[in-house]
Amino acid sequence: MVQALARAGCEVTLVLKAPVRTGRLVDPLRGLPGVTVRSPHAEGLLESDAPMQPRAAAVTLARIDAEQPFDLAVVRGRRLAGKLCHTGLAGRLWTYLTDVPQSAGQFDNAAKAELRRIADASRLLLCQTEELRGFLEAAVPATAGKCVLFPPVVVLPDGLEPRPAGTPDGRALRLVYTGKFAPRWNTYEMCALPRLLGGRGVDAELHMVGDKIHDDPDDPGYADRMRTALETGQGVVWHGGHPRAEAMRLTAGCDVGLSWRHPEMDASLELSTKLLECGMLGVPVVLNRTPMHERLFGADYPLFAATETDVLDALTLIGKNPEVFTVAVERCRAAAAGFGLDAAAERLAGYLAETFPEPAEQVRAAAAAYRPGARRLRVGVAGHDLKFFTRLLDYLRSRPDMEVRVDHWAALKAHDADRSRELVEWADVVICEWCGPNALWYAKNKRAGQRLVVRLHRFELYAPWPKQLDIDAVDQVVCVSPHYTDLTREMTGWPAEKVVTVPNWVDDRQLDRPKLAGARHHLGIIGIAPSRKRLDLAVDVLEELRRDDPRFTLFVKSKLPWEYWWIWQKDEEREHYEKLFRRIRRSPLLAGGVVFDSYGRDVASWLRRIGFVLSTSDDESFHLAPAEGMASGAVPALLPWPGSDTIYDRRWIHDDPSAMAASIATTVALGRWESDAAEAREQVRAAYGLDEVCRQWTDLLARPPARTEAPAAQ
Repeated sequence: MVQALARAGCEVTLVLKAPVRTGRLVDPLRGLPGVTVRSPHAEGLLESDAPMQPRAAAVTLARIDAEQPFDLAVVRGRRLAGKLCHTGLAGRLWTYLTDVPQSAGQFDNAAKAELRRIADASRLLLCQTEELRGFLEAAVPATAGKCVLFPPVVVLPDGLEPRPAGTPDGRALRLVYTGKFAPRWNTYEMCALPRLLGGRGVDAELHMVGDKIHDDPDDPGYADRMRTALETGQGVVWHGGHPRAEAMRLTAGCDVGLSWRHPEMDASLELSTKLLECGMLGVPVVLNRTPMHERLFGADYPLFAATETDVLDALTLIGKNPEVFTVAVERCRAAAAGFGLDAAAERLAGYLAETFPEPAEQVRAAAAAYRPGARRLRVGVAGHDLKFFTRLLDYLRSRPDMEVRVDHWAALKAHDADRSRELVEWADVVICEWCGPNALWYAKNKRAGQRLVVRLHRFELYAPWPKQLDIDAVDQVVCVSPHYTDLTREMTGWPAEKVVTVPNWVDDRQLDRPKLAGARHHLGIIGIAPSRKRLDLAVDVLEELRRDDPRFTLFVKSKLPWEYWWIWQKDEEREHYEKLFRRIRRSPLLAGGVVFDSYGRDVASWLRRIGFVLSTSDDESFHLAPAEGMASGAVPALLPWPGSDTIYDRRWIHDDPSAMAASIATTVALGRWESDAAEAREQVRAAYGLDEVCRQWTDLLARPPARTEAPAAQ
């Protein structure tokens, strides 16, 4: 991590948890440009020579931060991150999460609460694998949008060369295992492999590297059996414990690595660094077949194994077939290629650029126009519900040329008037999220020359507030689509130049995740209430598709209509859904074809299984779901609701459910799904990607201040 951050352009301070006993690990880091190593023990910051516990570490890090505040703090470990949540480092944490419960059964309320606090206090949550990221987002909704990938980083020691190319002709097949010896790691069973392979005509020897033998309370005799097998097993060479560099040198001298584990570990959400080290060394690995490993090595990788017989079959195969051995080597090398130091530095550089945007000259010029000599533009945000503004707010707060304060209203019509007046006195620009009572109040109370920007959604357009708004006090009204911009101008009569379009943002980087197997036959719809969302039309599409191919499935991610009291109290809404659910239950074609998933913020993870995202509504202001699907690598499929063609390419819009079903079936049958998905992804990035929408908001806020007089404050 230190090396990758340094390569990404950071000045890095490494704070050591324990006293330095040997310089083997730390000395190379001290010599890196821009890296400072701090040892609190040597500096007398601690009273004891014992390694710091989380509470002491949190106090020490806060003390070091106070000397010269850091821009970000990378921490590993749940307990330490939990302590740092209550310090001044909150908000600057990049928390590397590995020690989290890895099954739903282990996630008790205390674990969820702790991880929620950590998520709230962290700018980013670094996850080793896509599987861990998806699990966290589903279990702890607060982590959604903050989880990013940071896989293990593998760096070969200086002077160590990968295993020479070629097969082990004319000598014994050398197997190698490095690590701890424990029951679930199958290390005792490994010691029998040379003997069993000999019975199949394969000459082999097993090299075991490590000295940590697990004491198993459930099997008191395990440690003795394990040690005996290491010391006396036929064909077993026990090297004992070695530093990492020497262990890797021993690995490079062997032919095949062993990472065959008990099936209980197949559910692990972490990726073994040993696998990647072997790959970089050109040493193929025998390992369990899991979705994660299939994605990394390919479903047809020849060395997947679940049982001892599988392991023997795989080793016999490569021992007698040089071409299969070569294929395994190439797969492992390719799998490890993306886990080197350069790849890690490039990944971190992207996160840094997103977290710390470059200042813009036009923003500084705008700030100076309000207050000569000012270095930062003061932006106020006011509203009762900021769920559609979250990432924009994060972005504005991260800009070094803007200062942001929020006036969060307790409800649509309830706020702290004194706090709102403080924002009026302070801000250069005020953004009202929703054209509701907040916009009416700020239009009446804004300062002369202060800019007021109001973002209007479909909901308010048909409410009374736009008619009550003093449009002369508003500089810009922002709508999210050209259709609603035109409709707003038509319905309100406001000056055309004051009503502008800035589209909804799509967090394209968060949504861009590898698809799961079978996605091309999976349709998705997000949000089915009220009835004008027209789930019934999506079911029409599914029914037509399943007449020819029962693999097509519709996944519905939504609250159910009876969870909205204001919908379920209407007779016509209840009748619509009761009729629809009866149809789904009774139709032979739909049996098992509609899956209802829980509403939640884990949309990015959910979309991994979806190949087509449907939009079958009667009307929408923008409808973000197809755009999110496009960013995820799914193909959008829309019915022609008013204004849909001003937001999405006409090729994705179909006249009716039959035409939509026919297009989906043809796309899959002709093998066009991947190319269409790639085209859709590029379209959404260019038009609605987070970077592009943030740029448009930056330009909007950096416009010169208003010169007209505001009405007197009331």
